[in-house]
Amino acid sequence: MTVYLDVIWALNLLFDSLLLYLTAIFLKRRIQIWRLLAGGFIGSLIILLSFTPLHAYTSHPIAKLICSMFMILIAFGFKRLSFFFKALMTLYVSTFLIGGGLMGAHYFIQSDLELSVKVLASSVKGFGDPISWLFVLIGFPLAWHFARKNVEGMEMTKIQFDQIVNVQLQIENETLHFKGLVDSGNQLYDPLSKLPVMFVSVKNQSESVPESIGKIAAADPEQFIMGNQKVPDEWQHRLRIIPCKVVGQEHQLIVAIKPDLILIEHNGVQYLCEKGLVSFTMQQLSADDAFQCIVHPKMLTGPKQQGGAVKVS
Repeated sequence: MTVYLDVIWALNLLFDSLLLYLTAIFLKRRIQIWRLLAGGFIGSLIILLSFTPLHAYTSHPIAKLICSMFMILIAFGFKRLSFFFKALMTLYVSTFLIGGGLMGAHYFIQSDLELSVKVLASSVKGFGDPISWLFVLIGFPLAWHFARKNVEGMEMTKIQFDQIVNVQLQIENETLHFKGLVDSGNQLYDPLSKLPVMFVSVKNQSESVPESIGKIAAADPEQFIMGNQKVPDEWQHRLRIIPCKVVGQEHQLIVAIKPDLILIEHNGVQYLCEKGLVSFTMQQLSADDAFQCIVHPKMLTGPKQQGGAVKVS
């Protein structure tokens, strides 16, 4: 049987290096190219040693564990014991993630033609068959990319979830409830009163939002200024016209309302915002409707309420 040792070793060097790179991404660590390749080279030595009298030892789980430890030491160095074990476990998680993805894809696409494929591949001698190597060559980069993107997506979802708050607005006799995202990039204030502004989307919320708010959200601010748009009497003392800057436009006017109460709940703590403005819009702020409003971070600096008691910090 012909064994293409150089090809097998080169592929394992590449795969081990990519696994170390994926580990570095998960750990949020910078890694030098030479360390990455050196760690991959250590991992690929098992392939070379498998064709020596030491093959009985290199196939042992303890030998593989020692090899993995050397890969981590060379790629990341030794800073402290806790980081070393964290990096080692992350390497195994990356390996199982990629390997599990390849196995799942293999069992997903296999069909009744598998027998004929094996018969066809049996005529080609070598270390494995061309079908399996082609599958690995195509599947490994795809699984690597899929794992990286999904982990990054989960991290962004976690970050976003940590910033999701419950928002309660009280205007006249109406009490409105929304999911809000605390956005440090929202630094809009009313230039006259210096009150922070919160953006609330009322799109697809016609049943829970009063008709008067929906009309204000859909109205053109300039129509209020020109007097072409009538303002309901109960909103006369609440209405504000605020200039703002958005991407692609130098200046823009928005309509804001001063509610009677803004109550924000985050991690079991309620923040009472006594001075703030709300700008209702018909634009959808979240593509997946995870939140309906963008909360100004200044609104979380108000008095805290825990168990009905108010705590001023």
